[in-house]
Amino acid sequence: MDETIRLTADVVALATSYNTARVLLIRRRWEPFAGAWALPGGHVDAGEPVEHAAERELAEETGIHALELDTVGTFHAPGRDPRGRYVSVAYRTKLPATVTPVAADDAAEARWVPVPELADLRLAFDHRLIIHAALT
Repeated sequence: MDETIRLTADVVALATSYNTARVLLIRRRWEPFAGAWALPGGHVDAGEPVEHAAERELAEETGIHALELDTVGTFHAPGRDPRGRYVSVAYRTKLPATVTPVAADDAAEARWVPVPELADLRLAFDHRLIIHAALT
């Protein structure tokens, strides 16, 4: 069987305000998971380094530019994306203060979510697993 594998990059942006850790999420504009919350991220363009794709997607979807990215890990479980086989390299960035995101591109909304509130949100793909890995 011939399987096409696509490469994506996701960013777990973290900030602390009012003594509460927060994660930057976007509300997906399109399927799959339209209306669900997700990490900023997307496809890696041909010839583009994965870390640059992560920086680009974060800026395109939220208007926020990463100060520094650290690798969280590679997420590749079959079935993690209903569109087919997608492998994502996830990065973490810590921001010194909560900057205001501006939703654009694939994001219908962007906001900082307190970590304790994540349990109540519908998250797309395996982003709950990625966030957990970034926080530990």
